[in-house]
Amino acid sequence: MKKIKLALLTVALAGSSMAAMAQDKAALIKQFIDIQRPGIESLARGLVEQSSAPIAQAGSQYLQTQVPEAKREAAAKAADAELKKYFDETYPIVRDKAIQLAPGALTPLLEQNFNEDELKQLLAWINSPLSKKYQDLNPKMQTALTEKLVSDTRASVEPKMRALDTAVAKALGAPTDGATQGSAPAKAPAKAPAKK
Repeated sequence: MKKIKLALLTVALAGSSMAAMAQDKAALIKQFIDIQRPGIESLARGLVEQSSAPIAQAGSQYLQTQVPEAKREAAAKAADAELKKYFDETYPIVRDKAIQLAPGALTPLLEQNFNEDELKQLLAWINSPLSKKYQDLNPKMQTALTEKLVSDTRASVEPKMRALDTAVAKALGAPTDGATQGSAPAKAPAKAPAKK
């Protein structure tokens, strides 16, 4: 009888220990996801901006080719206002949904790929001064590389873009003379608000 009680006590202790470990891991995962909230919001912002980019681009092309020059500034301001209205209405919807969906989407991946000790290390790294310094520098590094890449490839890419513009115009049966197809740099009539 004593052995049975000892076995039951061992099983109960092991079960409560495993439940505590699962709760600890779940708490670590929740903490990780909470820390990722700015990135999740940034993802939502990017998706909303991307969704309106083709419309802004088409509007810019139309503005340059179809709107009389005297009316372009007013038309660009009106288009900017509409794009901003879209962003201001749509971003909160997408942001809130992304925040709502993140735990369900990310928790299984984190549970499968990290043990409790690894999650603790990951959280320690994310909260470290070195990580924060890296996160602050990362956008500047991306900008520096992007600027250099654009500068160094512009001469090779721009002729290809002009050829593509002409080829697409021909495929659509649109005029291909320089006055109507991409000869002047397109001034975007509208764009999404700058990232904060």
